[in-house]
This record gives sequence, C-alpha cells and structure tokens, in this order.
Amino acid sequence: MALQEGDLLSTINSPSDLKVLNLDQLIQLCVELRQFIIDAACINPGHFGASLGVVELTVALHHTFNAPYDKLIWDVGHQAYAHKIITGRKDLFHTNRKYKGVSGFPKMSESPYDAFGTGHSSTSISAALGMAIASDLQNDRDRHHIAVIGDGSMTAGMAFEALNHAGVANANLLVVLNDNGIAIDKNVGALKEYLTDITTSRTYNKIKDDIWNVLGSISRYGPNTRGLIQKLENAIKTTLLRQSNLFESLNFRYFGPVDGHDVQHLTKVLSDLRHIKGPKLLHVITVKGKGYPYAEKEQTKFHAPGFFNKKTGELMIAPCEKDKPPKYQVVFGKTLLELAKMNPKIVGITPAMPTGCSLNIMMNVLPEKAFDVGIAEQHAVTFSAGLAAQGLIPYCNIYSSFFQRAFDQAVHDVALQNLPVIFCLDRAGLVGEDGPTHHGSFDLSYLRCIPNLTIASPMNEQELRNLMFSAQDDPKGPMVIRYPRGNGVMKNWKTPFEKIPLGKGRKIREGKDLAIISIGPLGNEALKACEYMESQKKISAALYDLRFIKPIDEKLLHQIFTEFDKIITLEDNAVAGGMGSAVLEFMADNGYNAKVRRLGIPDYFVQHGSLKELYKECGYDPESLKLEILKICQKSFALSAS
Repeated sequence: MALQEGDLLSTINSPSDLKVLNLDQLIQLCVELRQFIIDAACINPGHFGASLGVVELTVALHHTFNAPYDKLIWDVGHQAYAHKIITGRKDLFHTNRKYKGVSGFPKMSESPYDAFGTGHSSTSISAALGMAIASDLQNDRDRHHIAVIGDGSMTAGMAFEALNHAGVANANLLVVLNDNGIAIDKNVGALKEYLTDITTSRTYNKIKDDIWNVLGSISRYGPNTRGLIQKLENAIKTTLLRQSNLFESLNFRYFGPVDGHDVQHLTKVLSDLRHIKGPKLLHVITVKGKGYPYAEKEQTKFHAPGFFNKKTGELMIAPCEKDKPPKYQVVFGKTLLELAKMNPKIVGITPAMPTGCSLNIMMNVLPEKAFDVGIAEQHAVTFSAGLAAQGLIPYCNIYSSFFQRAFDQAVHDVALQNLPVIFCLDRAGLVGEDGPTHHGSFDLSYLRCIPNLTIASPMNEQELRNLMFSAQDDPKGPMVIRYPRGNGVMKNWKTPFEKIPLGKGRKIREGKDLAIISIGPLGNEALKACEYMESQKKISAALYDLRFIKPIDEKLLHQIFTEFDKIITLEDNAVAGGMGSAVLEFMADNGYNAKVRRLGIPDYFVQHGSLKELYKECGYDPESLKLEILKICQKSFALSAS
C-alpha cells in the first residue's frame, strides 16, 4: 500500500528503513521529522533550535552511511534529537531529559547508534579520528567516521588540535562543519568572519560548482575518478594562492559550502564523498531553528526555550516558577554591572555563555568591559590572567562542569602566579535535566588542592552579592565563587553590600545535640531540617554555614569540635574529596575524636532528571534530608526524641 502524507516517520524505526526511501520521500520525511520535534519540545522542554537546523543533514547522513557500523558523532549533542528519533527512540522520545528516560545528549550506553558520548563542545573530531585510526590499525578500512561539528564549537582549541593531527594521519575521516553562525548566542571571533567570507566568495562558489560537476560524474568516469579529483585539487590549490583555505592548509580536502536544507543534494554529495579517502571537510550552511519561524527569528531564545505555545511561539512560564525569587545567574549579572559602575578596573569574561550566565546584562551597558571569547574555556582563563597581570579585576564566569576543561590554566596561569582573577562558577552542583555532562559535581574537590586559591559558596543571593563585592575590594589573589543553577531563596535580595572577611564562616542556628556544617544553598534546606527535628522529634541541631572551603575557618571548626562530638556535613558536591573531607582532615590534624557523617553527591555519575528527583536520589531534597538526618541521628549517633 502506498504511504500517505504523514505516514513516513511512523515507518522509520532504524536507519535501515530510511534506505528504501527515494529522494522525494526524503523531503517528506524531513517535514514530518521537524514537526515531530516541534510537537515534542513544546510540551517537554529541551534543546530545540539546534535539532531543527540539522533535520535534512541527519536524514542525509543516515540515508548515506551505515550506522552503527559507520561511526557518526554529534559534537555537543544539542542537535541530536532527529538522530535519536530515527535510531529507534521515537516511541521513547516523550521521556527525553526526564528521570530515567532518554538522555538529551548522545550516550553510548543508551544506543549503539550513539557512537560517542558528548555534552561538552569540540570533542567530536578528536574522538572520530581516534576511531578512524583504530579501524585502520585493525584493518577495517571500509568503515566511515563522521564528526558533525558546529562553527561555534570549532572555535575551541581542541577542535584545531584535532584538525592539525587529522591532516597528517590520512585516516578515513569526514568532518561536517554545520555552519549556522550561532552557538547559543551569536558566534564571535575571526573564524566567524572567515566562514562568512568563504561562504560569500565568488571564487569559492565557482570552485564548489566545479567540484560538484566532477563528483557528479564519478559513476561515468569510474576508475579514473581519483586522478580527476587529484587534478581538480591541484587546480584548486593554484587558484587559492590568492585566497588561502584554512582547511586545505591543514591537508583536508574542502568541499562546499552547500545548502544544508536541500536533503536531495546533500544525499548526493555525501554519497560521492564516501568514495574519497583520507581527511575531508564538508562545509554545510544551515539555519538554527529552521522550519519554525519563531525559532528562526529569535535563535538564542529558542535554543532551549522551555515550554512554549507552538502556534504563537509564546514562551510559557510553568506555574511552579511564577513569583519565585530571581535566578542566581540574574543576581550575578546585575551585581556585576553594579560593581563595574563602582570600580572601573572590573571586566567580565565568558566563553560563549553571555545569556546563560547573564553577562549580557553588562554587555548591553558597558560593552567595552565585557568579553565573550567564544567556546574556549582555556583561553578565557588565561586571557583573564593577562587582564589581571595588568591591574584589572576580571570576573570570569564559566559553568562549573565546563571549568574542568581549564584546570591546567587555573593552576599554572592564575594560581601559581597569584593573580586576582575572580572565577564565578555557575551551575555548581546538580543541574537537572542536562544530566551528568553538565552537573557541577566536582569543583570543590578538584579546586581545594590548589594553593593560593580562595573558594567560597554563598548560602543565598545576598551572600552571593557580598562575596562578589568582597572579592574586588583590595583583592590579594584568585578566588572562586560557586553557585547553583536556578532560583534563589530571597525575593528582596538587593540590599547594600557588606564585606565578608575572607575565610570566615558563621553560626546560623543554636543547638545542643549535634552540629550540621553546610556550604552553599543547601544550608537553607539544612535549616528547615533542623527546625523540623526540633519541633517534631525534639532533637536540637546547631547549624553552621562554612561559606569558605579554602581557607577553611579553623577558628569556627575548633569551636564546633570542642562543643560537639556528633557532626553532619552537607554539600552540593561530590562527597569524595569535598567539604566533608576537608572537615575530616581538620579533625585528624588537630586530634579531635568525633563521629562525622558526610552528605553530598554520591560517588557515581548522577543521571538526568528534575532537580527534585535528583536531590531525592542523593538524599537531600527537603523531605529526604529530614529523614536522612534523623536516620543518622538515630542509627549513628544514638539520638532520638528526648
């Protein structure tokens, strides 16, 4: 029976089902696939615009290549929804980013079609090259290895490192450069300008037409094709003496630019490129949000829009989000602008996340003082070090999980030289639906071993403001201020600045049976647990906000260990090596003997889900935390209702 309009996607359960479709049917499949993503994302929020932009490219790749035998790697993975839908997860896609459902990013353990787990940018070329060389070493030379990378991700040093290696490795590698001019915010830098020039150049467009004419004749020329292509390549290189090609200079065969929304032409081009060995790059021009006018018009807003009305494009605020205090990142952005107006030495830096971290607030008012350096965390850190070396006070905002990528620069270029760079680590702790690639689970553990570094975490928005103010007031060295994703706890957060003495914690609540030591916003939940226990179970717990993990407040800890022999530590960081470990080290070094129980993120990679679900899994959502502390009191401390 002939398929009717709207029936094609229902027949696609694996890429093999794609291969029986003709080129006209591929167009219809793209229409259905794009509508499926729109219908799903408007009621189940996720990364939206990026996946709409690569629908045709996804269909063409899976129609041409033979995944999972051929290895297809999506850089970052924001754009992998169409890939997931046509690789057997269509019926599960309603669980996308939900607790124990489909991951929002490619994940090796989820499907054999996800050739490599991605979530951080600019890793795809390195991974694909490693796979290509592994195939070559194992005499599996028919396998193809494809890395799909955006022009935003191409700004990271790691992508250039991989291109540099691949150019001399002669491996069977295809890099598809998905060029849409935007990552989350608009792309910046010289590479963006170069790609714009190469896209509009008459010379390149003429060369492109010559290439397609020859490639389109492959079947006719047969065994002579390789020689013809080599002659054409030599002609290209001669032509380009006046206009050098970056990718050709790295020994890649460059093809393009081509229309990334012409699925028929893409399929033909990819089919021809399968016969060309060695490293090659296909430059594809796409539109982020393609096919949904509101997403095309407001690409940053529709990168990850949350709930939206698919008919009007109106973003919907979930009822539970209304009337909440502002998000920590908004407090950061407004406070930084306020401080920059007070102190002319202050500058702001972010690696491609101005909207996400709210540096755009300062950019709109003081554009000469705020720098988006592109997806380049390592450069962001050392660039900040250079600014600090010349007397400025840089606030470098990087998401906690992305800061891992710049560990060496934080050690060597900042801390070793004791430069006053202020690192503001957004998204510290668990982040929810983005899952393990984005959880900021490790920063306290991997940073507290670094000399010269001051490390703090505010309990609320006012504490964040005060820490940011204190950091720039006669700074002596580098400082880290880490805070979570999402809403704070104070509606009236904008109060006058107060200086916080560096390394000083505070007592929040009196108690007599045990002490709870917390750091960061989890102290608010600990306070509720203390009040609950005293009202319901008659267990009296003192609460201390440590504020700083380095330098740790030894005077306060001496006081705590002198008064209490039963202590619970609480942190939104890996329990291994975090604040609780620092407290245990202090106890051992100073000869105290107390029962200490640590609560934090368990020693495994916490998966994705709502924050409430993940906090419950880890034992410190409000209800679980009360029960967990009671359990420790009763089983470990032999405390019960008096």
